[in-house]
Amino acid sequence: MNLKYEVIVVGGGHAGTEAAAAAARAGIRTLLVTPDLGRLGQMSCNPAIGGVAKGVVAREVDALGGLMGRATDASRIQFRMLNRSKGPAVWGPRAQCDRALYPVAIRRALDELDSLDLFQEMVTELVVEDGRVRGARTRGGVTLQAEAIVVTAGTFLRGRIHVGGTAGVGAGRAGEAPSVELAEGLEGLGLELARFKTGTPPRVDGRSVDYSAMERQEGESPGGRFSFYHQEDVPEQRPCWITWAGTDLKEIVRTNLERSALYGGSISGRGPRYCPSIEDKIIRFPNAARHQVFLEPEGLHTTELYVNGLSTSLPAEVQLEFLRTLPGMADVRMTKTGYAIEYDYFPPHQLRHTLELKAVRGLYLAGQVNGTTGYEEAAGQGVVAGANAALKVRGEPPFVLERDQAYIGVLIDDLVTRGVDEPYRLFTSRAEFRLMLRQDNAHRRLGPLARDRGLLTRQQESILAERLREEDRILVWFRETTLTPAVAQAVLTSAASQPITEPTRALDLLRRPRVRAEALYSSTGPGRAPLARADALAAVEIELKYEGYVARERERARKLRERANILLDNDLQYMGFLTLSHEAREKLDRVRPETLAQAARIPGVSPADLQNLVLELRRRRSAGVGQ
Repeated sequence: MNLKYEVIVVGGGHAGTEAAAAAARAGIRTLLVTPDLGRLGQMSCNPAIGGVAKGVVAREVDALGGLMGRATDASRIQFRMLNRSKGPAVWGPRAQCDRALYPVAIRRALDELDSLDLFQEMVTELVVEDGRVRGARTRGGVTLQAEAIVVTAGTFLRGRIHVGGTAGVGAGRAGEAPSVELAEGLEGLGLELARFKTGTPPRVDGRSVDYSAMERQEGESPGGRFSFYHQEDVPEQRPCWITWAGTDLKEIVRTNLERSALYGGSISGRGPRYCPSIEDKIIRFPNAARHQVFLEPEGLHTTELYVNGLSTSLPAEVQLEFLRTLPGMADVRMTKTGYAIEYDYFPPHQLRHTLELKAVRGLYLAGQVNGTTGYEEAAGQGVVAGANAALKVRGEPPFVLERDQAYIGVLIDDLVTRGVDEPYRLFTSRAEFRLMLRQDNAHRRLGPLARDRGLLTRQQESILAERLREEDRILVWFRETTLTPAVAQAVLTSAASQPITEPTRALDLLRRPRVRAEALYSSTGPGRAPLARADALAAVEIELKYEGYVARERERARKLRERANILLDNDLQYMGFLTLSHEAREKLDRVRPETLAQAARIPGVSPADLQNLVLELRRRRSAGVGQ
């Protein structure tokens, strides 16, 4: 059987579903092929979306028309805004989700896209001719033809699960076969591969837990939303619980370290530094008196709990033993053992900023295959890869997000420019312009970019236009409205702010500490037009309060973009530029940056190297090389 499409997406996880949906929204005939259509958007680890930096990415995916925010709202059973006590540049929305409901919401959203078909099969081979991808073949003998292919294989490429010190079992995740043939075929194309590992903690039966010995953690009421374009029915909220791993647990882990897959020598791949196993924590932080553990519900209709903070590859009996040392868990019943998984990934210096492989035209990689970790990082890459695959088919310029435009832009530039030596995770500290890249303004930053490139549905375009008009109207009101002392008095008194003696602009009052936009906006009475969305006012408030700081960040970004305008040819012979240090020549030759700005971000390329590179380019152009 032969199937012909314009874009094919291999894999149905968070990267794959977003890539397929992005290509389909662009009007491209798209096929998503995955071994199990019942696990689309599967939450293999913690059933949670968002957090610090990650929550901004989830909002950015939604702003670009993606699925993640919508599915999160439809399945979220607890919502919290992290870092509220700090500035809005580091606020992070986080939702605990129902593990069963999230994939249902993803499937429902995919089925609404007329340009998208779904197919259940395992892709085992890619067809590449003359340096360009032409199609793929499946284990069942189906031939797939396409002009562009996005591979989002996650942890499936030669994946191997480890529990204890045994040799491990081949699997992409628990209960699913690995993708060995595809990994071998990609390696056969001359691509560089390496190994990483990640892991999960055990799960427990909540009926066997004594919650009175733990700290209860409620969600915010009313809870917020992730999706800007869709108003899903939101489930009722559930509490999480906090307990602590103490000295008894640490002693059990130390005693059994040689039985761990990681420390027993069964695993060679490097794991995520910022989401370590309990074995890693005990070794790396020997003086820590205790480690925080969260018990998080797996869903509305199950008593199963996710034990966040105890990722491990120790034997099952050891896992149960250390679980029973936790306060409130003396008689706990374990429902699933934790495990480590080792898998292939492709060092991402082999990619362009579009996520297209430099070596194979039309072939894109997204998600954990690029050395990242996390649902949100995978989804962000998926949207960009799917959009660029569609635009390539249409013969249009690529869609690239800069570091001052989106956390997704920071993520992809870090991958392509700096590479990875451990599973990559986003943090606010990785972004130079985080005051511009807030969770509240994702739709304003990215919605128009997606609209102008044809990446939104008509319904999404209409909602975006209405919201931007609403925010613009509020912005104008604050800039042009003057409040009298009598009107402003109650607002200023409640904010413990100095009263005014003459008419004052609402914008000037808003910039005072503790003065809220909602109070000022409502002070002029009912004659004002009603708000279409309650959160529009909050977004405008943050924008106006930090307007001066944001303006300075924009100026810094503008100056950096001037350097980005200096393009670097892909065929530059860096090893021949003897005025550069040997390390700089090696790094430049390996990464092959597209612009001078990207070259400046490569570790090992000094300011002196950069200056000498500019001189080398001038000499080259003066000599007429490459003209």
